[in-house]
Amino acid sequence: MTDNLVERYVAAWNETDADARAKLVAELWTEEATYTDPLADVAGHAGIAAVIEGAQGMFPGFVFTPGEVYDAHHRIARFTWHLGPAGEEAVAVGFDVVELAEDGRIARVLGFLDKLPTA
Repeated sequence: MTDNLVERYVAAWNETDADARAKLVAELWTEEATYTDPLADVAGHAGIAAVIEGAQGMFPGFVFTPGEVYDAHHRIARFTWHLGPAGEEAVAVGFDVVELAEDGRIARVLGFLDKLPTA
């Protein structure tokens, strides 16, 4: 299990340059990878990059940071993440479960939203 999986994952979600983001997605996810959460169900690099771009559009200027939970075994990991203005309280908190392929890249993400912004 890659020690810096969460840091690399968060970096991809924070990358605002489309070309740099596409490169990070290709490095981190397999070509056939899927990403499913309450708001999205996509497959492939283009779909995953589009979900990331969409999240950035919904929360401009906000940043993803690793949460407190990280656990892994075999080729499965689970971790929490936070989203909010840099240095401030998170407006969203999520819990993701990832399955890794043989090559160490992510093959599947199942995401859950534990805290959502209030209107």
